[in-house]
Amino acid sequence: MPPAGGYAWWYVDGVSDDGASAVSVIGMIGAVFSPWYAWSGRGNPANHACINVATFGPRPRFTMTDRGEAALKQSRDALQVGPSRLAWDGGTLVIDINEMSALPRVGPVQGQIRLTPSAITAVEAQLTPDGRHIWRPFAPIARIEVDISPAHKWQGHGYFDANFGSDPLEADFTHWTWGRYPRASGASVYYDALRRDGSKLELGLNFASDGSAMQVTPPPFAPLPRTAWGISRATRGDAGSTARQRMALLEAPFYARTMMDTTLDGERVTGMHETLDLRRYDNKLIQAMVACRVPRRVGWP
Repeated sequence: MPPAGGYAWWYVDGVSDDGASAVSVIGMIGAVFSPWYAWSGRGNPANHACINVATFGPRPRFTMTDRGEAALKQSRDALQVGPSRLAWDGGTLVIDINEMSALPRVGPVQGQIRLTPSAITAVEAQLTPDGRHIWRPFAPIARIEVDISPAHKWQGHGYFDANFGSDPLEADFTHWTWGRYPRASGASVYYDALRRDGSKLELGLNFASDGSAMQVTPPPFAPLPRTAWGISRATRGDAGSTARQRMALLEAPFYARTMMDTTLDGERVTGMHETLDLRRYDNKLIQAMVACRVPRRVGWP
């Protein structure tokens, strides 16, 4: 359980083999993107838990409900928040989803996701020198099976990681970008962040299918247009190459998730990209806007 003021999240994403659909799931204790947790003073992370689900492509949906402590159950192999659950079944992570989507497309989002890693890595990276924020890329290479209503039944490449912290993200970071790109030889993941003290995180890792990892010097930044909300962003790519947004998946005033094309060592690749502006998120007006899409449910039967 994270300490007061802290957080833990477990993140899964997947892109269909035809590139037409995608999904992301984040199970959170101390829900970092919930204004209700920020407004509470962050004294009890367990009282602000959620399983955020977003589908992209046909009939996209977004669901995130900040739930009280009564809805949270956790064991060594499982995380349950209200009606949804992530749990290991042998070597497969099974995610059972039963949520209601947010405005403007209100309705049930139900079904199951199965993610099978090629291997589990031993990598643990400090995002700040003092170790207050930790990243664990458990399964950078995986297969994913998605069967969620409405309109998502497909297979593709998947990814699973986790982040843990003892302080709010906005206390230590102003901006970050992250990208993961499947490759013929495995996968490449890049994590870039600007910390509040002006220092930078520039992390590049190449993963093989057996779970082994090699830290690499990231290629140069490949600039990208600002998001629809005006957030600056970039990804990594070979010098002189061009990165391209293939599909805008999720755009918020402080956050963007994108299916992205870039070039790495001459190989054209498509992966998942994330941009987060913590200065924006720390704005009280923006938090109030987010609350309109993230309801708070204290009780649970």
